Amino acid sequence: MELLTSHPLVFKFLKFAVVGAMGLVIDFGVTYLCKETFRFNKYVANALGFFVSGANNFLLNRSWTFANNDPQIWEQYAKFISFALIGLLINSVIIWFLHGQKKRNFYISKAVATGVVMIWNFSSNFLFTFR
Repeated sequence: MELLTSHPLVFKFLKFAVVGAMGLVIDFGVTYLCKETFRFNKYVANALGFFVSGANNFLLNRSWTFANNDPQIWEQYAKFISFALIGLLINSVIIWFLHGQKKRNFYISKAVATGVVMIWNFSSNFLFTFR
């Protein structure tokens, strides 16, 4: 526990990871529902899951992870979504490469993409959105 209190960045990252885990459940749940139940195109389903979880993650990261009270919430949200869009591009390219080109399982490809995008999202939000 001392490591967490002596290294606040580590603690923020762990909180970010908890929010991300909740977002992951939302993302995969929405993606699965849209792809398997409603038969949406896999990339459309992926984008919908990404955006629904993104809205949830913004609110939780703003209030809990970064404890940010900036009154410019819409400007923050615009930054957050801008970085999320870049993350979505990274996510989609990784899925396209692993699933579309290398013929790996769609959900394993999505899990790999999610891990890479998590690092992107934490860095961009820590450095720019919630500073």
